[in-house]
Amino acid sequence: MVRRLDDLGIARQAVLLHAGLPASLFDQGRAFVSTDEFFAIHHAIEAVANDPAIGLKIGTEDRIERYDPIAIAAVYARSFRDALERMSRYKQLTCPENINVVERGSECRVHFDFLLAEADEPVTLVDLCFAWVLGIARRGTGTPVKPNRLELKREGNAALRAMYEAHFGCAVKFGTKQNLLVFDAAVLDRVFVTHNADVLAIVAPQLEAELREQQAGRTFREQVKATLKKILAGRRPELREVARELRVSTRTLQRRLTEERVTFQALIAEARRELAQHYLLHSQLELNETAYLLGYEDANSFFRAFHQWEGTSPGEWRATHVGEAVQVA
Repeated sequence: MVRRLDDLGIARQAVLLHAGLPASLFDQGRAFVSTDEFFAIHHAIEAVANDPAIGLKIGTEDRIERYDPIAIAAVYARSFRDALERMSRYKQLTCPENINVVERGSECRVHFDFLLAEADEPVTLVDLCFAWVLGIARRGTGTPVKPNRLELKREGNAALRAMYEAHFGCAVKFGTKQNLLVFDAAVLDRVFVTHNADVLAIVAPQLEAELREQQAGRTFREQVKATLKKILAGRRPELREVARELRVSTRTLQRRLTEERVTFQALIAEARRELAQHYLLHSQLELNETAYLLGYEDANSFFRAFHQWEGTSPGEWRATHVGEAVQVA
């Protein structure tokens, strides 16, 4: 991102000053910031650049030699589906964030969920993330992939609509409940002409090693629950899926959970409860949409489970706790 700021003539010191962060932050080999500080940087970029397209410009990199290891692993993947799975898996290395890929009927919805966020994502960050995904899809397939539509929580006008339609090549909806980039589901299985098994054999093991090192600080229970949160959307995860994601056998997964005296079903319930609270507090999703994202077949099943957890309905819990958050603020 810092290189892109330099390329675009945006003074990095001005960005850090506006964000209220140390002037030397970008000079460090590896900088650590909180989610709030990360958001502040993107708000600052928007203010300093004074360019509504700045997020799209930062997220679009044509020079593959400038790609970071995660983007390299994605662009050399077998297909767009494989690329999205790698992006979602390896993004854990840089940010407490889920890249949710949800297939519903003939469509596939891509959504970025910042797990520790207390506020909506900055517009610049939303644009950057979606431009990044589309850039990988277009470079990988070697074609000008066009999504079905772009859905944005922000309000828009004619100029913004024209800007987004020109970049994404699709219809744009403003004022939606969630930021979504929606593709035809068939696009997921488009083969990447850039697929290179030799490059992946170099890059992927290093990323996997970093993931193992990062996860070493977590209990196995925490690792399983984090994995469940990532794959819950729209379906009930199976044991073998989680085992595959954690790179262990199903037998090893079951044994490790037994050693920690917890069941797979109990962790699914914990993951659902924590995600439910996150969605209710930090999004305006309809309750039936929240139920779907938590892997419930219908809203009533979600309502019953939530009442067992909290002793009240999701709607009443949201009204009470959002109200508390506003009072505290």
